[in-house]
Amino acid sequence: MNDLALLVAATLAAGTPLALAGMGLLVNERAGVLNLGAEGLMLVAAVAGFATGFTTGSELLALIAGAAAGAIGAAIYGWLVIWLNTNQYATGLAVSLFGSGFSAFVGIGFVGKKLEENPVTGVPLLRDLPVLGVALFRQHWTIYGAVALAGGVAWFLYRTRGGLILRSIGESPSAAHALGYPVRRIRLVAVVVGGALCGLAGAYLSVIYTPLWVEGMVAGRGWIALALTTFATWRPARMLFGAYLFGGVTMLQLYLQAAGVQVPPEFMSMLPYLATVLVLVIISRNPLWIRLNMPASLGKTFFPGS
Repeated sequence: MNDLALLVAATLAAGTPLALAGMGLLVNERAGVLNLGAEGLMLVAAVAGFATGFTTGSELLALIAGAAAGAIGAAIYGWLVIWLNTNQYATGLAVSLFGSGFSAFVGIGFVGKKLEENPVTGVPLLRDLPVLGVALFRQHWTIYGAVALAGGVAWFLYRTRGGLILRSIGESPSAAHALGYPVRRIRLVAVVVGGALCGLAGAYLSVIYTPLWVEGMVAGRGWIALALTTFATWRPARMLFGAYLFGGVTMLQLYLQAAGVQVPPEFMSMLPYLATVLVLVIISRNPLWIRLNMPASLGKTFFPGS
């Protein structure tokens, strides 16, 4: 029973960066902007967060630095695709490649160094519960923040006027523009917010989850978060479920090894990516279902006045 509780706890820790990045990408895509640069943004944020944490010793400042790095990178991306009308797919791939190389260059001096781990207090009283306390209530506060974020994004999208405007821009930017809404500025804000959340996810990896800097440490999580938006059909609650489902698949290797199951580690390491491909294949079998849920203007350039 205790092994299962530890697996649940590890699943929550492993799924949180996917949840944070996925929520950011969901906001982007609800506004009609597809950001394929999530992997690069997370890498830049990871090294920025680690460098800040190593220099200042402050976990909070490290997370803020990571979010700021992601927001700045996303703002540059947004300026390129929203104002200069560059291709969203090509520009996103360029951001991802740039982030990979830039983070590796900047992080050379931090390779092999490690941050001091702060004790995780969890939720008072509840953390002392048998089994449930170990599984759910001895987590870092960012994990509970990710769950609250999913609720906040859902409330914003479906219960506020701002969320309605954002979704309308994702469906028909020309109609929103005709009604007088500043489509490009709203899209830019959505992209920056999404970038900040991707940055927070990257900083979480290097500051809390590891905590150390290793070149390429994001290891495809940005791409998995992109796939999760389709898996979740652009809904926050499903995004949260998908993130922790994939987090559980990631941690399954350690659980099986502890249980004495002999499985090649290479096979277990590829499970999250294999699961991503299988999910996309299954979803793609029903293109009508995707079209009914996907924002109609996703990935399409908008020219005001056209």
